Amino acid sequence: MEYQLNINEEKRVLTVTPEGDRQFDATIGETTYVTSFEWISDHAVLLTVNGEQTIAYLADGPDSKTVMIKGRVWSVEDEGSSTRRKSRGNQQNLPKEIRPPMPAVVSQILVSKGDLVTEGQGVIVVSAMKMETTLSSPFDGIVTEINVGEGDKVTPKQILVDISETKTDE
Repeated sequence: MEYQLNINEEKRVLTVTPEGDRQFDATIGETTYVTSFEWISDHAVLLTVNGEQTIAYLADGPDSKTVMIKGRVWSVEDEGSSTRRKSRGNQQNLPKEIRPPMPAVVSQILVSKGDLVTEGQGVIVVSAMKMETTLSSPFDGIVTEINVGEGDKVTPKQILVDISETKTDE
């Protein structure tokens, strides 16, 4: 199978050749990687690439997936699926909850209960593998609850901040 990918704003062609259960060859450009995988959780996979094992953390975004391996982060978008997604309208595909992309620690809470927030405004900062990520409000709204405190360990299944959506008159 061939995929047209956009990786951190760079277009790449990935060819995947299945080689058995959870095993495949992945070719990017002239380089082929012998790969196998084992799911650890909903957001983590143990990869073996050319004999070397590592853990990859995955998170879904509105238009792409975020992949973190050994502290490096990539935004990966399948060009074929992005066209289909955009034609249905981005608003329906935006996440409606603020959850961490991987197991993390809350570094900073940027809002308080009752605050008005705008779409894209930073709400909470989490830290994982020595990297900080600011999680943003998916829409305009009012902060109705903050479910964590600074220093708390959090997982991708946790909703960190509740925001009640406000509609704007247009």
